[in-house]
Amino acid sequence: MKAYFDSLYARGSDPWDYRRRWYEARKRALMLACLPRQRYRAGFEPGCANGELAAALAARCDSYLAADFHPVALAAARERLAGQPHVRVAEARMPDEWPAAAADGGRFDLVVLSEFGYYLDGDALAAMAWRCRETLEAGGTVIGCHWRRPIDGCVLDGDGVHRILARALALPVLACHREDDFRLDVWSSQPAVAQEEGLA
Repeated sequence: MKAYFDSLYARGSDPWDYRRRWYEARKRALMLACLPRQRYRAGFEPGCANGELAAALAARCDSYLAADFHPVALAAARERLAGQPHVRVAEARMPDEWPAAAADGGRFDLVVLSEFGYYLDGDALAAMAWRCRETLEAGGTVIGCHWRRPIDGCVLDGDGVHRILARALALPVLACHREDDFRLDVWSSQPAVAQEEGLA
């Protein structure tokens, strides 16, 4: 897998054009809109790539941990997220190096699983989801977003990733959005927003 990412990052620090594509900007906006809480205490995003999604989500969090394993991605994420003292970028391989706790020693109340689940096989993905559940605060939010079309060299597509996540997380689905290109699901045991605000 490292050779695959080496070849991608040989083209530059943004091989998926996260910064320029309307597709990516729109998808980020949908993810932000689907989060049930206005503010989170501690967010974690494994597979953060160049930090573009982290930059958007960290604005909604008191602390945010972004992680990746590739040196080019880590350098780009550190540059993109510089000047935000509540954000930390760390080197970590998933699922083996899933963090045991948030920066304050507590659990995460937001976990972001975006566009990398299909780089794991089914067993590794399920193991990662179990670790996610173990470190998720009661009522915390897990948001997943993945490309639905086939990817060369990957066994799973986005639908397969989300089926495994849903089984392993065993949390209610608060929101789901599906298009031909990607799917987005939000899992949490907290009540829906209208219920939280006494509207329903």
